[in-house]
Amino acid sequence: MIRDGGVIAPGYNAELDEWRDLSEGASRYLEELETREREQHGIDTLKVGYNQVHGFYIQISRAQNDRVPAHYIRRQTLKNAERYIIPELKEHEDKVLSSRSNALALEKRLWDELFDQLLPHLARLQQASEALSALDVLCNLAERADSLNYHRPTLTEQPGIDIEAGRHPVVEQVMTDPFIPNPIILNPERRMLIITGPNMGGKSTYMRQTALITLLSHIGAYVPAEHATIGPVDRIFTRIGASDDLASGRSTFMVEMTETANILHNATANSLVLMDEIGRGTSTYDGLSLAWASAEWLAEKIHAMTLFATHYFELTELPGQMEGLVNVHLDAMEHGDEIAFMHAVQEGDQVREDGGLITGPSANFQNATISLQIE
Repeated sequence: MIRDGGVIAPGYNAELDEWRDLSEGASRYLEELETREREQHGIDTLKVGYNQVHGFYIQISRAQNDRVPAHYIRRQTLKNAERYIIPELKEHEDKVLSSRSNALALEKRLWDELFDQLLPHLARLQQASEALSALDVLCNLAERADSLNYHRPTLTEQPGIDIEAGRHPVVEQVMTDPFIPNPIILNPERRMLIITGPNMGGKSTYMRQTALITLLSHIGAYVPAEHATIGPVDRIFTRIGASDDLASGRSTFMVEMTETANILHNATANSLVLMDEIGRGTSTYDGLSLAWASAEWLAEKIHAMTLFATHYFELTELPGQMEGLVNVHLDAMEHGDEIAFMHAVQEGDQVREDGGLITGPSANFQNATISLQIE
């Protein structure tokens, strides 16, 4: 900020550099003064210093007080030393104390003069800055694509998302273990995936990498996938994570419902929607009803491409009742005393070892309804 100074680089203006040197203490001058006074008067304990209370001073130990010159003016008495001031040092002190304000005033004037010089060339400078910023972004995207094994996506007019061996561009870089890539297929006949699996199984990562790959494709970047065919996507909607807005009087559940209502009101058939664990923060049956009704509305009324992650296994019944919905899941298995997360997305319901479908409390939510009229 120009009001704080330091905007103009050293070497641009000699007077500004001089004021800055003074404001920073001008240590070279003080060292030279100390050496000169010590040698001239034969006082080997003489030191030149500064503090914010008394300013600059010359300090001499009591043992050598008999050698203090007559023109030294006492400024402060300490237990084992005396501090003095001389006219030359006082003059320097006055310069230093006023140097910062002088430096700021001069820098502001030089800044205004610089703008006056640049104003006739402003249009060309703006064009150059826009070109350089675009070049910087493109070079960065190219370097990342080359070093991280990204591939060029195919953009098509046909609606849908088809990604082969997709990866999360951030998670794969911070993991110590190899990242498990996963495919995804979304199209008008397969417009919603009901994603189930354990916590830490990779559901959120799978959803987020799909959104990031889609976004990177539409900005013209290469993507972390072996192959990606991306159709038109007007917007990406997300309802992920748990956070509150207590300062505005909104609980975690209220924030979730507000964001869900926004999605249900504004998503279109060309939108990509990520819904993660809808229905938390309330009772089991109320949460299940909210999740069920939201999934039904997205599938039947909006027809948006949707990734719907849930722990309500009752929702795995939806693909049998509506067209365009598919169940996928991520598994975990016991390995000795530890749990191993597979992180591989598989088609179908998550099942128990005995082959039965994992379900929660039995209930029929086929006719569950919800009205989200939240502004």
